[in-house]
This record gives sequence, structure tokens and C-alpha cells, in this order.
Amino acid sequence: MLDLSTLLTLEHEGWNALCENRGGAFYGDLMAPDARMILVNGMVLDRDGVVGSLDGAPAWDTYEITDPALIPLGADCAALIYRARATRTGEDPFVALMSSTYRLIEARVRLVLYQQTAITH
Repeated sequence: MLDLSTLLTLEHEGWNALCENRGGAFYGDLMAPDARMILVNGMVLDRDGVVGSLDGAPAWDTYEITDPALIPLGADCAALIYRARATRTGEDPFVALMSSTYRLIEARVRLVLYQQTAITH
């Protein structure tokens, strides 16, 4: 269940939610209760912090995911790493390396740790 296709689908669903101004609800449901997101600005957010920050955030106009790779971390855990590029009107493109760690919790895939690393070239 924690294969590349499944996790990549979840990442696309997350980005689509961010493009449609429903990221708070999406990640509030996907994240495990004790999950964390580490953002490029140095912030570390828990699930409630993520929901709160995304509810008022401007939507992304476009995004692309390239070079996805799955790193198995055990029978019920895996990390998906990839390069992302996203754009918003009037802003420079956001380009970063992403790492999303997922775990099966009560037979459901949940996001437990997410980290962004900015790329400047």
C-alpha cells in the first residue's frame, strides 16, 4: 500500500487542494495527530498549525512534481522525495526539494513528517 504510485497520488491530491484553496481541510485529514511540517522559512508546524496557516493562504496557480523516488522505511512506513515547482501570480516561482514520510496507521495512509528544502537555481 505504501508504493510510489499511492504516495505520488497523495502528493498530487495535496497540491491540487493547495491550488483550490482547500489545503487546510485536506492536510487536516491526511496528517497524523502528532505529525509535523518543516517549512523552508524555518517554521515547524503541527497539524493544527498547518490547518490554520493553509486556511488563509493564497492558492497556487500551477505546480509540477519531478524526479519522485520512494524510500522504504519498514513494513508500514515510507518516504517520498521529489522536486517541486509551483507558481502564484505576481510571485517568483517556488522551487524546492520535498520529503513526505507516510505511515500506515489503523490501515490508513497518514502523513507523519513533511520537509521542504529551498532550491535557488
